[in-house]
Amino acid sequence: MLNTSVNLAGVQLKNPVMTASGTFGSGAEYSEFVDLNQLGAVVTKGVANIPWPGNPTPRIAETTGGMLNAIGLQNPGIDVFVKRDIPFLKQYDTKIIVNVCGKSTEDYLEVVERLADEPVDLLEINISCPNVKEGGIAFGQDPKAVEAITKAVKAKAKQPIIMKLSPNVTDITVMAKAAEAGGADVLSLINTLTGMKIDIQRQCFAIANKTGGLSGPAVKPIALRMVYQVANAVSIPIIGMGGIATAEDAIEFILAGATAVSIGTANFYNPYATIEVVEGIETYMKQHNCEDINQLIGIVK
Repeated sequence: MLNTSVNLAGVQLKNPVMTASGTFGSGAEYSEFVDLNQLGAVVTKGVANIPWPGNPTPRIAETTGGMLNAIGLQNPGIDVFVKRDIPFLKQYDTKIIVNVCGKSTEDYLEVVERLADEPVDLLEINISCPNVKEGGIAFGQDPKAVEAITKAVKAKAKQPIIMKLSPNVTDITVMAKAAEAGGADVLSLINTLTGMKIDIQRQCFAIANKTGGLSGPAVKPIALRMVYQVANAVSIPIIGMGGIATAEDAIEFILAGATAVSIGTANFYNPYATIEVVEGIETYMKQHNCEDINQLIGIVK
């Protein structure tokens, strides 16, 4: 009997496969293709204290081996989310992880406090948001800011918190240790890498925002390296993400030290990706006579 269940800060997932925030909505649009009951967890799109309109269009561009996005965390806000999305997800036997975004510490705390009594399992704090009070530098690019916001959220959160790390830093382990010092229960990484594309025919930026977040297969080797480094720098669980499209990709992250994995960009061109990864991990375990997935976590040193 295969055991594919993993534990994130006391929350038991039936398997390590989840969706990456912002690539799956809050599950409704993908539920036609994917049986959400088969996923370890659904991670929602970022939720803010008030509705955010997002960035001007165009805000997505394809690149070699990936895509750039500058959606700008468009979302309907916490009120709509609580009324519409949580009841939808509660129909399914899967864990609910809410991604929280904000422009100031107070913004984050408002959402975290609103979710305190809601039936959600974990909170993922997106610290790649620009901190408006600090001149727009992302919370996740300054270790002192990482530790401070982690502490502030941890003090208010009823659910365990996942700090989602930005890869746009010199040393990812410094940020990981800062989040751990602030009381993070779990880390997720990586968020997108900052990139750019220019339309040479129109001689202008392909995205109205000029820069966007690069995701997809192109970022996988960087993400894998960062997950490995962080796994060997902290003692809390890690959710690995960045270019995971197949079971083989997911297993690489698990062997590098990730307890769970998130699938993002792959959902756009293969809506069945998450289920294929779940099934592929089971096949791999049988082939390698592994009865418990936890035996695989971080075994490549």
